[in-house]
Amino acid sequence: MTLRIATTQPAGSADARENGRKARELMRHAAAADVRLIQFPEGFLSGYAKEQIADWSDVDWTAVRDELRGVAELAAELGMWVVLGSAHPLTPPHRPHNSLYVISDQGRLVDRYDKRFCSNTEITGFYSPGFAPVVFDVDGYRFGCAICVEVNFPQLFAEYEHLGVDCLLLSAWPVDRVFFLKAQAHAAINSYWLSLSVPAQSADLMSSAVIGPDGSHLASADAATELAVVTLDRGAPEFHMALDLARPWRAAAAQGDIYRSRRVEDPRSADRTCI
Repeated sequence: MTLRIATTQPAGSADARENGRKARELMRHAAAADVRLIQFPEGFLSGYAKEQIADWSDVDWTAVRDELRGVAELAAELGMWVVLGSAHPLTPPHRPHNSLYVISDQGRLVDRYDKRFCSNTEITGFYSPGFAPVVFDVDGYRFGCAICVEVNFPQLFAEYEHLGVDCLLLSAWPVDRVFFLKAQAHAAINSYWLSLSVPAQSADLMSSAVIGPDGSHLASADAATELAVVTLDRGAPEFHMALDLARPWRAAAAQGDIYRSRRVEDPRSADRTCI
């Protein structure tokens, strides 16, 4: 069983109408490559705070909602799942969430991931935090969601491994090159695919990419198409070690029984000052 996914690297803007148009353009390109799920960068639809958005009153929320509906309608037409970054407005005076909308291939908004670990600037001036992980299944593959600075919180990535994800979708607006290495490390440590979506404005730092469950760099977004397309295949021989051996062994090791059952009672073990 395999699954085609695409991650994108479009230029973000403060114009929700243009962002929605661009999202649909890339969805159509991905459909031509038989993609079942497409991912967009952090804050893409609404515009990202600190970069395009200085004040939430500047956002045309009617346009954001209209474009979200337009993306959902095209998702149903194409039979494609969409994970779309956007601010999600709350009831005033509460600040928006920094979110990933999960839209099914039936055009339904089935879930929303709200960024849990916001940066200091985000939490003090722009966003309200979320508090729950989000997982969803597409054609037998389980996906989880994370956003940008959360790459610095390994417990989130371990949590998704415990929740059984096959692929972690990380949408971001990175500010340094080491971000990519951190993403690779999370994929390798947790033995799952990791799809990274960043805006074109980050091209000098990195490309949007898909990373294998062994930490290998599988594909980067092409500058012309703004897409990276990869087929997820749990049966691929190159991932046998990571998926069939390393992942179950690490889960057993983390549980600890294999160590507790081999614990020894020995004075030379108990005394950590002996030579």
